[in-house]
Amino acid sequence: MSGMKKTHLLSAEPPRSGQERIEELLSRPGLRLERIVSMQASSPPGFWYDQDWDEWVAVLSGSGTLLFADGAERVTLQSGEAMLIPAHCRHRVESTDPKQATIWLAIHFPPAEE
Repeated sequence: MSGMKKTHLLSAEPPRSGQERIEELLSRPGLRLERIVSMQASSPPGFWYDQDWDEWVAVLSGSGTLLFADGAERVTLQSGEAMLIPAHCRHRVESTDPKQATIWLAIHFPPAEE
């Protein structure tokens, strides 16, 4: 059982208000799994994520609102909801739950070849 480690995804100490903490849970060639804990956080003004990889993101607790640059679309993910963000789909975190920490699970992997 060498190398086995038990992790409780929902028991994370929240960061200070307005901040987030990113913890890498697993990394393999072509794959990275992160737990992100946000406390009333948002992306800096004018900042957009523009990633070379796909990202599947799920909200385990709390909620978060994402804004996408390709239009005025806002997507709010509640606890238990997930979505795939394709590579180079510019996006930002507009807000997270004002009353509790938001815990995200993010899986980063190469985009499908077309």
